[in-house]
Amino acid sequence: MQNSNRRIFDSLVSRTKIYLVLIFILLVVICVLKPILIIPAILLFIIIMLYTFFANNRRKSEISQHLQELTLNVNSAAKNSLIHSPFPLIILETDGNIIWRSTRYVSEFANEDMSSYIEDLLKEINKKIEEQDGKEKNIKEQIKIGNNNYKVIGEFIQSGRLDRNKDKYMMILYFIDETEEIKLQKEYEDSQNCVGIIMVDNYEETMLQIDAEERPQVIAEMEKIIYEWANKIDGILVKSDRDRFVYIFDHKYLSTIKEERFVILDTIKEINSSIQITLSIAISDDGSTNKEKYKTAQAAMDVILGRGGDQAAIRENEKYQFFGGRTTEFEKRTKVKARIVAHALEELISETDNIMIMGHNNPDIDALGSALGIYRLAKSKGKEVHIVAETEGMALKAISESLKSDGQYTGVIVNNEIAENIITPETLLIIVDTNKASHVEDPILLEKTNKIAIIDHHRRSTDFIKESILTFQEVYASSAAELVTELLQYAESQPKLTTLEAEALYAGIMMDTKNFTFKTGVRTFEAAAYLRRYGIDIIKVKKWFQSDLETYKKITEIIDKTEIIKDYIGISIYENDDKNSNIICAKAADEMLTIGDITTSFVIGRTGEKVNISGRSIGEINVQLILEKLGGGGHSTLAGAQLEGKTIQEAKEELIQKINEYFDEEKG
Repeated sequence: MQNSNRRIFDSLVSRTKIYLVLIFILLVVICVLKPILIIPAILLFIIIMLYTFFANNRRKSEISQHLQELTLNVNSAAKNSLIHSPFPLIILETDGNIIWRSTRYVSEFANEDMSSYIEDLLKEINKKIEEQDGKEKNIKEQIKIGNNNYKVIGEFIQSGRLDRNKDKYMMILYFIDETEEIKLQKEYEDSQNCVGIIMVDNYEETMLQIDAEERPQVIAEMEKIIYEWANKIDGILVKSDRDRFVYIFDHKYLSTIKEERFVILDTIKEINSSIQITLSIAISDDGSTNKEKYKTAQAAMDVILGRGGDQAAIRENEKYQFFGGRTTEFEKRTKVKARIVAHALEELISETDNIMIMGHNNPDIDALGSALGIYRLAKSKGKEVHIVAETEGMALKAISESLKSDGQYTGVIVNNEIAENIITPETLLIIVDTNKASHVEDPILLEKTNKIAIIDHHRRSTDFIKESILTFQEVYASSAAELVTELLQYAESQPKLTTLEAEALYAGIMMDTKNFTFKTGVRTFEAAAYLRRYGIDIIKVKKWFQSDLETYKKITEIIDKTEIIKDYIGISIYENDDKNSNIICAKAADEMLTIGDITTSFVIGRTGEKVNISGRSIGEINVQLILEKLGGGGHSTLAGAQLEGKTIQEAKEELIQKINEYFDEEKG
């Protein structure tokens, strides 16, 4: 208020000075024209000055009195507002000293011991004041007192007693009861719909393998289980196709479904038939309308099928929560799809002049072999083709030397910098051996083209590349090399592989199947037989996988430090900061499974700022589900993960925690 008074007074004085100057100038002019008027002019100016002085003083006095009365009225109104506030109100200091409480505060909290609530509230407020260094003056906190929920708002200023404690602040806090509002909000949210899709996996193939006389009975029993599960929470279930159901229910039952952990996935397998029946269930709460929720449920179903089916996913706030998916994968694909994809890929290649092929970062021989197979398909169409890959690492050292000695691949394999310069929006970018946007060799390339195709055999992650115009993802395949080999067989152009390209594809299959012992099916051996026709040198391929003596010693040291948990899970650490850490850890995890009684292995190592975890399994444990909890992925028998900002020991503790969670969920 004092500042306001000063501004008004300064304004008055400024205007008066201007008037006096103008009068003085006029009198000077008059005196110049009529010198006889000099003395009267001086007397007149003195009289004007005296009048102005007394008039200003009287005006200042009147304004000051008016402002004082106004200040008293405002202060009185403010005090009345505080005293008779409709909200509970308290004035206190940050050290807990309570200066004043409103009558509403005293009456509303008469039956509550407020000391503990205030103490907890002050801890949060002091923490915020310290973090913001007193810059943010507003306070907003949520607190529950008794059965009611309150929003606490207010402001703080430094306490007047600065000589004693410079860090002390005084606050005026209002307690606004939001109990009814929160209750109404919850009722509204609970009344919203969740939309789900239930699908019988591979319905056609499953029904063909069941005897005709048993089929109606199996279908009836299967539908009975599905309807009974849906009716438990008053949901609406509509059969939209032979193998598909649409499921709508209130949001309030979503937590019940989560707690139950989709026991229907196990129940459906108990149907007495000649083949195991499995379900895929996608539920979505994402979207403002039922139509949008149905679309996001369809997207969730695509993710589930990309992960192999036989599981459930709940999508909320664009995040996924997965359940099930613990059974061993078995082949459920047909050659028809491979033929269709091969023709579609050929059409895309024919329509584009510039082709670029890219695998995952830290590429292995499966990624490079697959890329070389697609390279040959595109070259058979007379297109310009480049492979984006870093081939200098341990994993590709041997095959890289073979490629360099063969002159036809000069300039074909390029680094990220060159790729970013030659790619255009019309370039066809073909991704092999990964579906994760964050795991490709160069993520920038994904943003520079509108045409992306994916060929992958890993389970689909939540970070999958959504912009693809063609996706060939078969989690039942042994490797990306197997999928590419199938595409080459069914391509209309009938491309002829070079011996080196056939050897690279064969090596990719060998690597991911561990010499045809893991995750092999009829199609795996058919692909291998096709490649053998090109006269590949098996001894040469096997030499590509040989470890040098130094690497073998490192693997032996890792295995020597193995710690056994749960009687059959081996965990070890590779402590050296090695650029080839991921390769050494993967080889050590493979080797660990040759030890009796160990059916699951994990090896942890470091590469720069990242901690790598390689997981392998030959038992019932699904390492993909465990490492997925750490942001990784892969297959039930072979998976990996990368952690940032963790020490190796912290990564080990977190891994053990996720293993325990896996077993707890299995019991639940």
